[in-house]
Amino acid sequence: MNHSPYLPEHLSAGFDSIFASLKETEALIKLQSIEADKRNIEADKRNAEFDKRRAETEAYFKQRNIEADKRRAEFEALMKQQSIEAEKRNAEAAIRIKKLEELMGGWANNHGSFAEEYFFNSFEADKKNFFGEHFNEIMKNVKPKGKNLHDEYDIVMYNDFYVAIVETKFTARKNNIPKILKKAETFRILCPDYKDFKIYLGLASLSFNDETEQECIDQGIAVIKQVGETVVINDAHLKVY
Repeated sequence: MNHSPYLPEHLSAGFDSIFASLKETEALIKLQSIEADKRNIEADKRNAEFDKRRAETEAYFKQRNIEADKRRAEFEALMKQQSIEAEKRNAEAAIRIKKLEELMGGWANNHGSFAEEYFFNSFEADKKNFFGEHFNEIMKNVKPKGKNLHDEYDIVMYNDFYVAIVETKFTARKNNIPKILKKAETFRILCPDYKDFKIYLGLASLSFNDETEQECIDQGIAVIKQVGETVVINDAHLKVY
């Protein structure tokens, strides 16, 4: 390096050193600035990538939520429709059951009425001689009512000392018997003119099973049934109530 002709040699060397140091510092600063710019660019790139991924994630979850809401709405609509259809089916079933009950009730009533009419006509044709007694009067479908009590008696026969109460069924069942036994008690209450009369009970049916017939025998209730074209009365075990 050439020294300035106007400065002493030692001062000229000092300035050269300072200048060189400044050059190095400037180069270092420039390099650091470049590296800083590079880091900023990389940071911006990472931030942009992060923002992109975040936007993609948000878009993904937003789409998932939209799809979930759609599926939930479809499910709720399906459940509502199924509920409506179930209610409709239940209503239709209730109507069918009601009609069936009416039909069965009508069928049972018709058959019950047939049994009552059949046995009433048979008793009347036989001049009211039953249970070893002659009855002066026979009535059907007797429905006396008290203040807090009412009952129905299918066939009732009377004389001066006895009352015969006959329950008629198309098909006799064992669970009919407790109701028949109770009729002796209710009749005395509802028909006080006959409260001191002796009462016979009978069950008349077109169809008996062995268990029901034996229970009638055990309880002292006359068994009255159709055998061919004849009405047969089993009253050997008859009990006075």
